[in-house]
Parts: sequence; C-alpha cells; structure tokens
Amino acid sequence: MTPRLIAVLRLAVVALIVFAVVVTYAVSAVTRGALPNPFNFFGFFTIQSNLLSIVVLTGAAVALLRGRTLPEWFHLLRGCVTAYIAIVGVVYGILLAPLGAAGGVEVPVSNAILHMVTPLYLPIDWLLFRDRPALPWRKLWLVIAYPLVWVAVVLFRGATDGWVPYPFLNPSLGYPTVALYCLVILLVGLGFGVLAWWGSRLRTPWPRRWAGAQPAGIDAA
Repeated sequence: MTPRLIAVLRLAVVALIVFAVVVTYAVSAVTRGALPNPFNFFGFFTIQSNLLSIVVLTGAAVALLRGRTLPEWFHLLRGCVTAYIAIVGVVYGILLAPLGAAGGVEVPVSNAILHMVTPLYLPIDWLLFRDRPALPWRKLWLVIAYPLVWVAVVLFRGATDGWVPYPFLNPSLGYPTVALYCLVILLVGLGFGVLAWWGSRLRTPWPRRWAGAQPAGIDAA
C-alpha cells in the first residue's frame, strides 16, 4: 500500500468518528429537548478515546501525505491511544453489550462505529503500517497515566454528584467491587500497552517508504 492510500484510509476513519460523535450528540439533544451536559457526554471513556483517535489518525495521515517525520511524543501518544481504544472494544464486548448498555452512545450506527469499528481499526493500523518507531519499554508506564486520571475523576464524580459513565462503576455496587473493576481495567490497559509497544517492533512492507527501515527518533531501549 502506498502512503497516500494509507493516509486516505485513516482520514476516512476520522470522518466516521466525527460523524458518529456529532450524530450521537445531536440525537441526544433532540431526545432530551436540551443540549447534553458536556461534562457527562464527553466524560465517557469511549468518547474521549475516539476523540484522541481523531488526533493521532489525522496527525499520522498528514505526516504521510507531506512526507514529514513525527516527534517522539506523537508516536508515544499514538501507541497509548491504540491501547485505550482496544480497552473500549474489550470492555464494551465483555461488560456493556451483554447488559444492553449503550456506553454513552445511544445511536446504533454510532455505537457500532465507536465501540467496534475504531477498536478494530486502530490496532490493525498500528500493527500493519510501520510509520512508527519501536517504542521504548522504559516509557511503558505512560500508557496507564491517562486511565488513572480518568478513573480518579469518575470515582470523585460518583461520590459527589452521583454521575457515573458505566454501570459497573456505580458506587451502589460497593466500593470494593468498583475498585476491583477499576483494577481490572487498568491491568487490561497495561496489557494492551505491552501489546502496542511490542507491535511497534513489527516490520511490515507498508508504507513502501519505510520498507527495510524504521522512522528515526526514538531509542527503543
């Protein structure tokens, strides 16, 4: 695959995510007769992870089209976001879908895009297309920094104003149970981080510009 084709594919996924988020917000506003509380709507890990996916996919696509080399922090961010969006897919499939919970995405087509399409596409993109260097293992800890902050904010809100994004984080279950779910999510996130860091070392022939080499800029130790 050529860099241009890969870039177009990434931008197409970005368009899908934007469509899904906008439609979900609009339908929520019409259904409730008022604009959704932004702190609630954008408080879902699904929404946040997909918005971060827009950032990394757009950045990676533009870099390919312009033939630019991206900085180290961007590759680290992209690796982390790949792990986060994988968490979205796994948590939805295991914890939310069996309960019939929308996970903040009540529109069926948007739900499919944000909970299934992007959690499948980003890891595949990361593994197949080698316009990323091998990420340094000493910086693996970065992958759990954002989920830790998100969990802390959610627990604080659940204890103060009673809002929680997902039923398995509801304080009514008891804090030991909620803490167990949080721990499992963080461990799963770290596990996907390990896979993303490992995947950054795979050498594939696409895009052809990097066949036989890897982008410079990161010491992979």
